[in-house]
Amino acid sequence: MKKIRVVVVDDSALVRSLLAEILNGQPDMECVGAANDPLIAREMIRELDPDVITLDIEMPKMDGLEFLSRLMRLRPMPVVMISTLTERGADVTIRALELGAVDFVAKPRIGLVNGIKELSVDIVEKIRIAAKAHVRRFSNLASDAQTLPVSDGGQGGAQLLANTRISTEKLICIGASTGGTEAIREVLVKMPADAPAIVITQHMPAGFTTSFAARLNSLCQITVQEASNGSRILPGHAYIAPGGKQFRLGRSGANYVCIVEDGELVNRHRPSVEVLFLSVAKLAGANALGVMLTGMGSDGANAMKEMKDAGSYNLVQDEASCIVFGMPREAILAGAADEVLPLSKIAPALLSRLKGISDRHRI
Repeated sequence: MKKIRVVVVDDSALVRSLLAEILNGQPDMECVGAANDPLIAREMIRELDPDVITLDIEMPKMDGLEFLSRLMRLRPMPVVMISTLTERGADVTIRALELGAVDFVAKPRIGLVNGIKELSVDIVEKIRIAAKAHVRRFSNLASDAQTLPVSDGGQGGAQLLANTRISTEKLICIGASTGGTEAIREVLVKMPADAPAIVITQHMPAGFTTSFAARLNSLCQITVQEASNGSRILPGHAYIAPGGKQFRLGRSGANYVCIVEDGELVNRHRPSVEVLFLSVAKLAGANALGVMLTGMGSDGANAMKEMKDAGSYNLVQDEASCIVFGMPREAILAGAADEVLPLSKIAPALLSRLKGISDRHRI
């Protein structure tokens, strides 16, 4: 068996030792090097050519973000961030995913030894996924400005639909996991201000979805926020499932509302795409448009088929543009997909379909 070769980059000797012990204890991976700063890591990567690196953020000589940015421009490779769960840590981790990191593990602030050992299953699983990921060279977010709809001169953003009934009735729901933060961004930045409401489940632990929603809100014409229990779901808004909670669609009279609750793990996830998609199948039916983006596993595939059976129109990301072609592949195999498209084509396909529905309503 070819082992996954990992270089650990962390300024803490204790963390380097713990991670090396965890990795070397796996039959399919080995820690081939450990560096206490990015400059040493750079030489190790050149010499050892690892399959994956784990990367801390706060380090001497060059912080992890700067190193990651240079790495993904010059020598793209799978990176799993090991970052501390703090408010600043969450913001920086979202930025790391934006720069091209495949995934992250939230390092405990206290009880470091036991905490990292308890996270060992999560760490090795994410390294295994990263080793198979399709990593791309980082491209600057400035290019997104060219994809945004044309502004209406400060009147609340570009308009997609002359018929506001379409924006009110229709609902877009999105599921994603590994690689999904940037895939979701690419879809949402192309949504005009009067787009239908969007509900989203991205596999992410508690403490990070607030920063994720805030980052998206700063980039998009629509309003992006973390979902809160009982809040009304409105057109021109996107709602992100809070990390560590289950998120589903509810109804209050004629209105859709957010239901956010603790709930059990579903498909090993909380939030789970399955939970959201099943509620959309039940309550929205043919008024829904479903989107399955990059991610490991099969969460949401069967529920997406139920959405389709209930009348929804579903778009699934293709293999070539996925970081991990797990959840999309399972959705396709389940017969849930109406179209399989590159990531860059998903938002235009959604808008085109909504525009077609709007035009038919005006006839």
